[in-house]
Amino acid sequence: MQVNIDELKPGMYVTQVVKQSGTMEIRSRGMVKSQTIIDQLRAKGIEVVEIDVRKSKIDTPLTVKEEEEKTKTTKTKSISSESVIEANALYAQAVTIQGQLIKAMQSGAPKDLGSVSNLSTNIIKSLFQNPNALLCLTMIKDADEYLLEHSINCSILMAMFASHLGMSEEEINHACMGAMLMDIGMAEIPKELRTSKRELTAKEWDVIRSHVKRGKALVEQFEGIPASVLTTIEQHHERNDGSGYPNGLKGDEISQIARMAAIIDSYDAMISERPFQEAVAPAVALKRLHQQDNLDKDLVKKFIHCIGVHPVGSLVKLKSGKLGIVAQLGKKDLMKPVVMTFYNIKSGHYSEIKRLDLSQIQDEIISGVTPGDFNINLPKFFHDVFVSQIPER
Repeated sequence: MQVNIDELKPGMYVTQVVKQSGTMEIRSRGMVKSQTIIDQLRAKGIEVVEIDVRKSKIDTPLTVKEEEEKTKTTKTKSISSESVIEANALYAQAVTIQGQLIKAMQSGAPKDLGSVSNLSTNIIKSLFQNPNALLCLTMIKDADEYLLEHSINCSILMAMFASHLGMSEEEINHACMGAMLMDIGMAEIPKELRTSKRELTAKEWDVIRSHVKRGKALVEQFEGIPASVLTTIEQHHERNDGSGYPNGLKGDEISQIARMAAIIDSYDAMISERPFQEAVAPAVALKRLHQQDNLDKDLVKKFIHCIGVHPVGSLVKLKSGKLGIVAQLGKKDLMKPVVMTFYNIKSGHYSEIKRLDLSQIQDEIISGVTPGDFNINLPKFFHDVFVSQIPER
């Protein structure tokens, strides 16, 4: 999270300088051991720093607890036809704005951060009003729109995750923007490389990896871009063990938001169908994340707790032989969410949509599945049928 220099206290662990009025290079990582150090940082023009809550030996500002309480109250809402229709309109708008932004950058048009900033604010507002409706849409994939949808999905997941960790509203906004823009450099990579089904050569992989530097160069053209956004773009492919790129950073050399971005980026990529990769169920993707040693394991655990073992919007197979879409996480047991059933596996036909609270009935989730497992065109069914027929409580 970020704190103003006036809020910095001995015992807080600083990971990086976010804003400063001077140009002096400052060693920004480490524990603040005394008030004298804080006074020295202030004298050198340091205005805002990022701190690692986990490594700090002091309670964080009250705003963190307030945001946590706000998140707890919004998570209890289930999806409804009205909330999904509203969220879908925002999602469609987000994809359009992202597409326009990419075209503007490619054509050398004037760079305006306003549309991205406003979009980030609207996503966060929607998440606070009904997070489940917007999260549900991150699961409805269109393989032909991967580049655009991936950016929006990552921004939604990042805003949710940052809120779950108790970050301030400004931090959530910057984290959301960073996730939205972190892969924008991919627009400059030839499509035949981005969608190739064959094994790429070492030189071709270098071109793919260049999207990080290309993306940072593009976004740096914006006026007033937050430093943490640029850091997220630059570091989202770095890994805890130093195996990442472009600079081979390790552990705390990578900002917390960039470590979060690495988790979210990997997760959404795994659950997305692409020319060279079949999608896996969210539960499988989360298990793989947990097994990856090069990601921040503590943050992975928190991310899983944030979105659930079977996230809202994911497709699940029930013991009763039905398929359902998770509509709300279980309040006491993550394995017993509220599910909207719509398909009978035994008959191979769609059925009446019913809302089932698995904590109240004798049924259970056997596994997470993908639409491809049952040859279901989930985007078409979701938009044409499911949304209008979601039963109310």
